[in-house]
Amino acid sequence: MKLKELLESLKYEKIIGNEQTEISGLCADSRLVKKGDLFFAYKGSKHDSHGDICEAIENGAVAVICERQTENCKITQIITDNGRAQIAPAARAFYGFADKKLKLVAVTGTNGKTTTTHMLKGIFAAAEKNVGVIGTLGIEYCGKFIAPELTTPDPIFLHSVFADMVSAGVEYVFMEVSAHALYYDKINGLTFETGIFTNCTQDHLDFFKNMRDYAKCKKLLFKDGRCKRAVINSDDKLGIELISEVKGAVSYGIENPADVFAVDIHENIDGTAFVLNLSDELYEIKLCLPALHNVYNAMAAAACAKLFGIKINVIAKGLNDIKTVAGRLERVAKYNGADIFVDFAHTPDGLEKSLQALKKLCKGKLYCLFGCGGNRDRTKRPVMGGVAAKYSDFLIITSDNPRYEDPYDIITEIEAGVKPYGKDYVTVTEREVATEYAIELLCEGDILLVAGKGGEQYQEIAGIKHSYNDNTIIKNIIGG
Repeated sequence: MKLKELLESLKYEKIIGNEQTEISGLCADSRLVKKGDLFFAYKGSKHDSHGDICEAIENGAVAVICERQTENCKITQIITDNGRAQIAPAARAFYGFADKKLKLVAVTGTNGKTTTTHMLKGIFAAAEKNVGVIGTLGIEYCGKFIAPELTTPDPIFLHSVFADMVSAGVEYVFMEVSAHALYYDKINGLTFETGIFTNCTQDHLDFFKNMRDYAKCKKLLFKDGRCKRAVINSDDKLGIELISEVKGAVSYGIENPADVFAVDIHENIDGTAFVLNLSDELYEIKLCLPALHNVYNAMAAAACAKLFGIKINVIAKGLNDIKTVAGRLERVAKYNGADIFVDFAHTPDGLEKSLQALKKLCKGKLYCLFGCGGNRDRTKRPVMGGVAAKYSDFLIITSDNPRYEDPYDIITEIEAGVKPYGKDYVTVTEREVATEYAIELLCEGDILLVAGKGGEQYQEIAGIKHSYNDNTIIKNIIGG
């Protein structure tokens, strides 16, 4: 592709060099540049990649989009006021605007994104549609699986995936859209058939600093016509704001009036049954997934599916056929008559909802094993400690992904929230040892929740990702 063709989709101030340059690829990491690539340089919060232009040229870059002119640069320069913001539109153009050939659905919110996208996958599969899913658990379509790196992939990779999905015959794509993706303009240029909002609770305050800015970023999904239609949780504070701001939004909820709601809800260890009122159409749903928050996820998915014209009986079949979502309050084993669940719950609200659900179902003691991630929002650590102490009978505080922090320091901050409750607890820094300890405590009727990592396949320690999966570790311990 000629650089000139690509520039038709970009915002820039001037060009220095030859706009007829042939572009064979795009890259924003100078270490990964290949011959013929267009390189993107911009000033980030921690790194200014203008200093990497020379390395990019050495590796084969033939043009660079940058925010200031580089002297003695022998390749074409396109000067713009925001280099990062040009990556998404450039990727769209380079990959032939593949997104226009797909029906895209975006799901944003603190919790519930992954489960909602997988519920949509199940519903549309029941409707015999060819679908793709993009999110925390990875990318899936047409028998392909790509391991996860980020909740919302960076634009160059994202649009390459869209192009391959089109080639494979995918019709619908359900993707998680994180607050970071919205902040960094990763989805610039995309138009979603439907945008779904699940909830907004404390998370990522290490980055956004306060809940006001975090919520403001979530709302960006529904600005400037980015979503043709919206499905919004009416029981969430931010959701109520969005419903008043987004014209024609479809609401779902249980506590407040909504277009889609659930009644006659019955929870048990094997799942949740309820009657779904889908804009005055009624149908009995029997989820294999426990907990009230999965009723919310099911309502969101059902409301979205109805907007696409899928019949309620097909929606019900799709929901009823879902057996589990990896690491999302997943019952992974039984031991000594006790049930063991793995959950991704890594926020105060997520942990509280999962523990509340299990507390209602527990006939013995409720045990909670969890930790908090390093180099992330420190303010939620004591809050999560308090939540865990409030609902469980015994705590095992351990490591999550400590990253570059000392696990002991993280645990100490969690303890600050536990101590006021006077609950019994232990601290075991090594997660696998902690898991084995917790399992050996179990008796008939007990429940153990192993929280924080969910379906993750690694544990990040000092910058290295070690192979680690809670489900696998538990099964190895009990010999299952």
